[in-house]
This record gives sequence, C-alpha cells and structure tokens, in this order.
Amino acid sequence: MDEQIRIRKANSSDKSRILSLYKEVATHSGGILRKAHEITGEYVDKFMNNSLADGIILVAEDTDTRQIVAELHTRRPGVAVFSHVLGHLTIVVHPSFQRKGIGKGLFTALFEEIKQNYPHILRVELVAKEGNSGAVEFYKKLGFVEEGRMEKRILRDDGTFEADIPMAWFNPDYKSSGDTAKISNVC
Repeated sequence: MDEQIRIRKANSSDKSRILSLYKEVATHSGGILRKAHEITGEYVDKFMNNSLADGIILVAEDTDTRQIVAELHTRRPGVAVFSHVLGHLTIVVHPSFQRKGIGKGLFTALFEEIKQNYPHILRVELVAKEGNSGAVEFYKKLGFVEEGRMEKRILRDDGTFEADIPMAWFNPDYKSSGDTAKISNVC
C-alpha cells in the first residue's frame, strides 16, 4: 500500500468526504450496489451514526490531499443474541485507488481492531454478489468463508436476477465476555 495512504478510525467530521467517495464509487458499475441517486447525506449519516455508536468505521486517507479514498464500516445488529456479530459490512474504494492494497489494508486494520479491542466479537459478516467473483475471491483470501447463497436476491438493470453470497470471518482470538456492552469507537 502507498505510504501516503493512512488508515484510521473515521469520525463525524469525515461525513462530506465519505459522501463524495460514495457518490464517485456509485457512478462506476460494480463499485457498490446502491445507485448514484441513492447515495444521499441521510444514507451516509445513518451508516456513520450506526457504526460510530455500535460498530467500527475506518477510512483510508491520502495524507497529501486529505481525500478519503476508501471506507469500511460495520456494526452490531442491535439484538442481544447477536452481540458477538458485526454485520452490515460495506467497503468502498475509489476506482483510481483500487488494486493498490487499500482494501486489504482496511480489512487488516479491522481484524486487528477486533482482536485487540473487541475479543467478544466472533463473527464479521458481509454479502457479496455472485457476479463479482473478484470480490468473492478477495474475501476468501482474507479468511472469509461462504455460508450459502441467496438466490435471485439482486435485480439487475436488465431484469434478470443474481444471487447474493453470505460470507463470514471468524475471530481466531474470540473470548466470550458475556458482556453485551456497546462497541465504543471513540476517535
């Protein structure tokens, strides 16, 4: 990964730069499931607030320009029986910065954060569309395992359907705490 890219926890002051990143990524096919018109300030507010309150949100920032070039967020589902799970994971990488190790760097930082500060998290869940075989293989290399298929879940622009592939990573350092306290993401 480029030395001028720094991975750090996100904070609320990053909102406008994250919104810009998502708008750019949404204009490229395969970058994110949401369409460009679905990327709004309210959408970014919601996932940022949820992840800051009870999850983890990381950004990759160009230290020269301060541009946020990638973002990853995840959160707990909010149900006590799932207190050991981080789900709703989304990662976006600006098209100009893809295939430079930034996505891998974000996941490495996420896994380290979990191992060091949240050992009570056992599972990290994500869903990848079957047509994005590069992403599925990337997640497998990171240690995610496929857990099935959700057939005909994604409606394509041409009216055909595509399956979603649920995947999970398991924390090798998991320690049950019996504690369901919220995750603190103080930056």
